[in-house]
Amino acid sequence: MAIKQFLRKKLADPNQLSLLDAFFSDGSQNSANSPPPNAIAPDPAIPPNHRRLHFGTHFLDYRLLRSRRRSVGFLIDDDGLRVTAPQWLTMMDIEAAISAKQAWIFKKINEQRERSVRRLRPPMEWRDGAKLPYLGSDITLRIAFNSTVGARFDEDQRELHISLPGSATEQQLKDRVQGWLQGEAKRVFADRLAIYSEKLGVQFSSFALSSASTQWGSCTADGRIRLNWRLMHFALPNIDYVVAHELSHLREMNHGPQFWTTVQSVLPEFEIARKALRDHESHQLPEF
Repeated sequence: MAIKQFLRKKLADPNQLSLLDAFFSDGSQNSANSPPPNAIAPDPAIPPNHRRLHFGTHFLDYRLLRSRRRSVGFLIDDDGLRVTAPQWLTMMDIEAAISAKQAWIFKKINEQRERSVRRLRPPMEWRDGAKLPYLGSDITLRIAFNSTVGARFDEDQRELHISLPGSATEQQLKDRVQGWLQGEAKRVFADRLAIYSEKLGVQFSSFALSSASTQWGSCTADGRIRLNWRLMHFALPNIDYVVAHELSHLREMNHGPQFWTTVQSVLPEFEIARKALRDHESHQLPEF
């Protein structure tokens, strides 16, 4: 800038001064304001902390927050990607960190979108023809109002027939379906416990159904096992994971490396089932 001021004092012609200003303006502004490679030029309509990166044919929008943390953090929520970075870190370093994590970021964004779509699905309606999740797939609810009371499952047609008196309420219908599911749970869980206790070489003292809101199963040191009857909404491999998990506690009463090795010894792909149970949306299950 000292050179520019010196030349301005030597030039008197306004046209020459205009050319001088243009020369220095082009040289400084273009180098300072041109966007870095792969970055999209800022859009005045987008808030300052909202940014966009270009990966091949894909765009990645994200929100940038500055903080006192020492490293770059990533959070995926319903609004997309939020990046939290130290105050001193340059945009080039931040974008390099995002680029290094792009596969993980796009995967998590897709998973979040799938969860959002599931949340938009309407809850189950308790009526004739409704779909009820049972062992990982839907069965059809068939309701008959007559003098008899009972539940019968037609496996060929994949239909659950419920008989109720004509004056029955919706809650009585729910209670009847829940009773049937719990009866099925006792049968299925007993079979799976027998299979996996033999594989693991352990013995349990008793088992009962659970209605816990946050636990799929539990096991005490003296061999008492409880399994959540609502597991009957999930596919059999997911049930097997919970069964093997609780039985493995009879060899390892902790969640250390040896415990997970024990689970894997009888269920090599247990992590898939564990993820399915963790990722499920509880409000998508029928409300009883």
